[in-house]
Amino acid sequence: MNYVDGFVVAVPAENKAAYQALAEKAAPLFKEFGALRVVECWAEDVPDGRLTDFRRAVQAQENEEVVFSWIEYPSKEARDAANEKMMADPRMKALGDEMPFDGKRMIYGGFMPILDK
Repeated sequence: MNYVDGFVVAVPAENKAAYQALAEKAAPLFKEFGALRVVECWAEDVPDGRLTDFRRAVQAQENEEVVFSWIEYPSKEARDAANEKMMADPRMKALGDEMPFDGKRMIYGGFMPILDK
């Protein structure tokens, strides 16, 4: 099975177009570095939970929306190699300077799928 990096961020609603533009620029780079698929999802039906929820997890403000994203790689090794390439690539650094959200509140991690039907 593939390996998945998952991300959740809070993006000011007014920055939706800027976020989408950034994602459009970044996706080809992720693929160049070895990603198989890049998916970005803007919140549409994200309910408040009793104990926790997506909004609280990223400390979303009233004017922010949640974005849920994932990048698929052929393996963890391919993901690790891609991350090394990304850290060394000046194009990725330039994109990092354009972030239309507070990266300190981003949640991310690597996941090994256990079911894919």
